Amino acid sequence: MTIPRRSALAATLLGTAAALLPAPSAQAHARVDHPDGTAAPDPEQARLADARTTALTRRAALDTFTARFPAALAGTRTPAEAEDLVRAWGEALFRSAVDRAQGQRPGGDLPAADDRPLYWTRLAMTVQLDSWRPGFAVDRAALRARFEDCSRGLTGNAFTGRPGLRRIFVSGFDPFGLDQEIRRANPSGSAALQLNGRRITLADGTRAELRSVVLPVRYGDFDRGIVERAFGPRMAAGPLAAHAVTSISQGYPGLFTLEEWAARARSADPYPDNTGALSGGTYDHPVPPAGVGPGAEFIRTTLPADAVTAAVQEPYPVRLNPTVTEIPAGQDAPVDREDGPTPGSRAVAGGGGGYLSNEVAYRSNRLRLELAPRLPGGHLHTPVLTGLPADPALLTGPEFEANERAITDEVLAVLTHYAL
Repeated sequence: MTIPRRSALAATLLGTAAALLPAPSAQAHARVDHPDGTAAPDPEQARLADARTTALTRRAALDTFTARFPAALAGTRTPAEAEDLVRAWGEALFRSAVDRAQGQRPGGDLPAADDRPLYWTRLAMTVQLDSWRPGFAVDRAALRARFEDCSRGLTGNAFTGRPGLRRIFVSGFDPFGLDQEIRRANPSGSAALQLNGRRITLADGTRAELRSVVLPVRYGDFDRGIVERAFGPRMAAGPLAAHAVTSISQGYPGLFTLEEWAARARSADPYPDNTGALSGGTYDHPVPPAGVGPGAEFIRTTLPADAVTAAVQEPYPVRLNPTVTEIPAGQDAPVDREDGPTPGSRAVAGGGGGYLSNEVAYRSNRLRLELAPRLPGGHLHTPVLTGLPADPALLTGPEFEANERAITDEVLAVLTHYAL
């Protein structure tokens, strides 16, 4: 299948063939601390000023977390107590979102599978954590990182190890492109919540357990190793190791793609992350991801693409995407290729572009080759989730909800055709 590289990149980044965004200024994602040591809201947190974000939390009945978290923090007396509390509340928030997505925690009038309430509730709680003024010294950055990991499923979320069950690990993403449309959701995040802990029957009749995490759309977290922390424990040898791993993100309009190649490059600027930060790499001048370990310029998927594309084509077509962008050996200009990379070339973009969806695929599969090279792994792009009501005051609608269900149902159908 031929996918125009530059237009495909735009679709991958923003969920639509969006117009080119202006690059944010250096100050756009700067964080300024108050004299008392608490932090001013960053650009991601600042979007909470829009009342629709609070409504998404309230209408999912997750506002009990934001109502009670400050008092719980105030009740701690030592750094150790604070760390334990942050971990417990983070894990409880993730479990509540999973239970709600799977119909086990009724509450609110938003559709159960909606991933947006978890995102906005977590973000509001990080503001509360940043604003907390304890009577003892705390490492705020460490507490924030702990809360992020726990509320995203990185902790307290291991496979059961039950005999006879295969194990599939997946990752999704937060909503993004929120400065263009603050109501946006991310079907990969919705799928992650609906799949976590479920047991399914694969096409060959074997049973499998699914575990998932929801990753941030922030370069800084990737620089600090969140992908490796998420995937590493699931690849370590032992009875709780995964039998397959798949990163998932929102991709192209109207179709699913299994990305054949992940690239060792950031090349998405001037498209920012959720904090307004840029990667430092462009299509013409790519840069390697910060903090990533040694690896090839391109890594090929080992997911069963032929089995998936032969079996799953409705309601959205599923394609293997072999396209890449490279700088050929001995040259200095990028070249789009429809048949994979050439020997000795430098990576510019994988099938999924040069943004964080490509990077999660590269980082997780680089780690897979290091820890468990026989493990099937790769990246799945979902269709763009469309259908939000034209009235900006309406947070959901029948078309939006039907499209979300169709996408997440097909994600599950894809996973059932993994031969493990």
